[in-house]
Amino acid sequence: MGLLERLNTDMKQAMKNKEKEKLSVIRMVKSSLQNEAIKLGSSQLSEDEELTVLSRELKQRKDSLQEFDKAGRSDLVDKLKDEISLLEIYMPKQLSEDEIKEIVKETIAAVNASSKADMGKVMGALMPKVKGKADGSLVNNVVQQFLS
Repeated sequence: MGLLERLNTDMKQAMKNKEKEKLSVIRMVKSSLQNEAIKLGSSQLSEDEELTVLSRELKQRKDSLQEFDKAGRSDLVDKLKDEISLLEIYMPKQLSEDEIKEIVKETIAAVNASSKADMGKVMGALMPKVKGKADGSLVNNVVQQFLS
């Protein structure tokens, strides 16, 4: 079942169960997916493009969560945490830190990287492998550890 079909099924269920928050998040994700399809000029997005949209939505919420937390807005922090947990349901299983380290080691060896100057080369080769499966900042930190 594709992401859009899964969202439609979950949206119907959320309507039946009168889950307003879940319904709102699902509608927002569907809207983002449809906007991306329009922007790309296609009728349907590939799995990779859907993952990109989901990752972007998740990252926006995580960034906002940090800002609201700094500002002491606990009401908004709780709401965003709920939205993040709902979005993570649709994301692929996240890689553990050990799995990320293994992929980073392989990638560094593959591109013959030896210093921080090679950071861009490593990240360019690495990110397509972990796209949607790992947080970019965590991957960045692991790469920096290995290149320092």
